[in-house]
Amino acid sequence: MGLKTVVISLGGSIIVPEEIDVPFVAAFKELLVNVGDTRFIVICGGGRICRTYQDAARQVGADSGNDLDWIGIRATRLNAELVRAGFGDEAYDRVIHDPAEEMDTEKRIIIGAGFQPGSSTDLRAVQLAVRMNAAEVINMSNIDYVYTADPKTDPTAEKIEAITWPDFRKLVGDTWDPGMNKPFDPVASREAEAHGLRVIIIGNNMENLRKVLMGEAFKGTTIS
Repeated sequence: MGLKTVVISLGGSIIVPEEIDVPFVAAFKELLVNVGDTRFIVICGGGRICRTYQDAARQVGADSGNDLDWIGIRATRLNAELVRAGFGDEAYDRVIHDPAEEMDTEKRIIIGAGFQPGSSTDLRAVQLAVRMNAAEVINMSNIDYVYTADPKTDPTAEKIEAITWPDFRKLVGDTWDPGMNKPFDPVASREAEAHGLRVIIIGNNMENLRKVLMGEAFKGTTIS
């Protein structure tokens, strides 16, 4: 029997919330290394580094969405190189960009990053889940649940534990904007719905991730 494949979209906001979160990266590595019989494909986001550079680019005159996207893509690749290096010999020895590229490795852990303008790394995670016949994508970020509205600005916002793709897409819209901060990228959401994928939104708690991986009750939002 072959390895089960789990795809994780790892938000840059939890790799580098303000400074690089070394304890988080170390704990993430320890958990994945010790979960047997599973191949992990981890796609790293850009997070604060991405938005810091994009904001600076706008201030010096950048107005091309394509340019801003490329800045974001390079930020995801920097974060991914950090995570891959942390796994050492446990991981494939290079970061993948193209979701269709050949992965000639027996390693159980593969780290990826952004590829082309027009979407976030969430789309890469969806594309790889489809390619590898994974049933779901686990999305780790700085939010524990999807809410009915932005809880930072709306005190009446309520957490959602389960939601359908049509209802979720009403919340996030259909349009991609470089540096946008949504629970799951609108373009990736459209693709996930089209392929019948399940997406699980959780925060950065490692015990919660372990529960998801073990099929136990967890805190988060399931989109299906």
